[in-house]
Amino acid sequence: MKLKWRFGVIAGLFLAVFSLYPQLKMVYLRGAEWQGHYAYNDIDEVAYAGYLKALIDGRPRKNDPYTGRDDSKESPQPESLFSIQFAGPYTVAIPARILGIGAPWAMTITGAVAAFLTALAVFWLLGMITGDSIFAMAGTLVVLAGGALFAGEGAIGEVLGGGFSYPYFPGFRRYIPAIAFPAFFLLIGLIWRMVGDAGKPESSSGDEAADLHHTKTNVRIILPLAIVAFAYTVYSYFYVWTTAAAWLGSLGLVWLALRPKGYGSDVKRLFLLAAACLAVLAPYAWMLSRRSVMMDNVQLLVRTRDLDLFRVPELIGFFVIFVIGLGIAMKMFRLRDRATLFAISLALTPAIVFNQQLITGHSLQPIHYQVFIGNYVAGLAVVVVFGLIWRTGEGRDKVGSKLALVLLALIAAGWGFVECHYTVRVLDEVNVLRDEAMPVGNRLTALAANDPNKHKQVVLHLGIAEGDDLPTIAPQSVLWARHQHVFPGVEWQESKERYYQQLLYQGVGEKQLAEGMKKGEDFVSMISLFGWGRHTDRLNSDYKPLTFGEIDEEARLYAEYAAAFDARRPDVPKLDYLVTPAELESHLADLDRWYERLDREQFGKYVLFKLRLR
Repeated sequence: MKLKWRFGVIAGLFLAVFSLYPQLKMVYLRGAEWQGHYAYNDIDEVAYAGYLKALIDGRPRKNDPYTGRDDSKESPQPESLFSIQFAGPYTVAIPARILGIGAPWAMTITGAVAAFLTALAVFWLLGMITGDSIFAMAGTLVVLAGGALFAGEGAIGEVLGGGFSYPYFPGFRRYIPAIAFPAFFLLIGLIWRMVGDAGKPESSSGDEAADLHHTKTNVRIILPLAIVAFAYTVYSYFYVWTTAAAWLGSLGLVWLALRPKGYGSDVKRLFLLAAACLAVLAPYAWMLSRRSVMMDNVQLLVRTRDLDLFRVPELIGFFVIFVIGLGIAMKMFRLRDRATLFAISLALTPAIVFNQQLITGHSLQPIHYQVFIGNYVAGLAVVVVFGLIWRTGEGRDKVGSKLALVLLALIAAGWGFVECHYTVRVLDEVNVLRDEAMPVGNRLTALAANDPNKHKQVVLHLGIAEGDDLPTIAPQSVLWARHQHVFPGVEWQESKERYYQQLLYQGVGEKQLAEGMKKGEDFVSMISLFGWGRHTDRLNSDYKPLTFGEIDEEARLYAEYAAAFDARRPDVPKLDYLVTPAELESHLADLDRWYERLDREQFGKYVLFKLRLR
């Protein structure tokens, strides 16, 4: 059946609107005072946006927007998760640079385009499997609007009265993982075209020779496209490409174990694909070997072989396997039907990615599989298996059946707006703060316009969220920022000392530092001094809560550092600018001990000074 793409476009437009919802909400909240900043969906987006701006500005692949350190012959930089996952940001940066679009607008546009293209890819896949364009539209909305729900996250906790609404549409985090999603679902669709029957008899023309020629021609086109799609995921996002590899492995094992008719040709093609994918991974492995040791620590790599079987995407996958088994027992499905096997391979994938440590012995923040990709694969498995039930139904072409699908699509879209309403408001306040800070960032950009060393200039920004966001707007580096540690050019000790300096310039004492962490109020100090893995058990399978003894010892080390501190030492970054909320302007005696504040300029609630070392 020929797909009616207008239904895919409808689904895509809904997804694009969901992606733009945070931006629309910010513009609504700011009104005429909106300064043009993008609304982030996740606090980690600032690091991606800072790296994106650096690429738009023409800086090298291995750059650090927070410290201004760029790769060069004189100062080679190690690989980072940003420089290895370069495909996504370059996809955005190159056209943005050509068209003269800044990082804030590039981030906004990227989210909408990626959501739209992802919807088209999922629609194409579901349309091929079911032969029903309206079902494909409804299923696409279910898979993508239900992503947080399939992770057991998002709005559902607050709706049911027992949780916190976060995160917002995790697959739409720009540009990671959003930009890799179209390639991931395109890969699945291409493989279905290669090994599936797309809901048709294996010979559609009655001419076996003609069908064989047609199949070979399709494979010659599809196989290279599948390799390119996989390669794009590899150099875009770790969790997406490893999930793609796990699914391909699952598919191959299912095909070998259950042997559908003509499986020998399929296995040969999958073997060729696997060989090409291994070749694609060779440069990746080389870059990974050149990473900083700091990268493993920051990313919370844990050695373990423990089972992990009870995450929501896995439970959904097990449910799908149960439904398939029940359907086979009731003779609704045939075990060796290619579509049935395809659904089984999808359902098994979440369990594989959450338990790969049984083989590798390593676990890397499995929560990312739960919210950024495994949940969408689980949701896809659900929709595919119910699509198989739908396509065998007797009255599926009746008006009532079509209306039921339209109702399902509307329910899924409605849930998408529920997700938007509950989860976007969590970041409303900080998005407003970031937008309010845009004018001072723009002024710093203007001050650096003709300075060849602008990336080496250092800004002390006393707004935590605003300072974290500054590299998205201005070219200068910062003394310290919440996401600075994710760029491995800064070793852990230097990162801590930069935070020490941030604290002492603000006059924070030993007791104040310790008490804030003990009360659980100062999570910024927790992550800055102990790492993200000690702040929450969500990221680390080997989580150990902080003890008061550890906090007191760290506070003592800070006091010891502050007592011996001298801003004139060569290893201490020299400050060029200060950005502070006006309310803190009269509380900077500790900074004034070392620096003169010059050329005061005020931009709304923020004050900008040039600094000169005394």
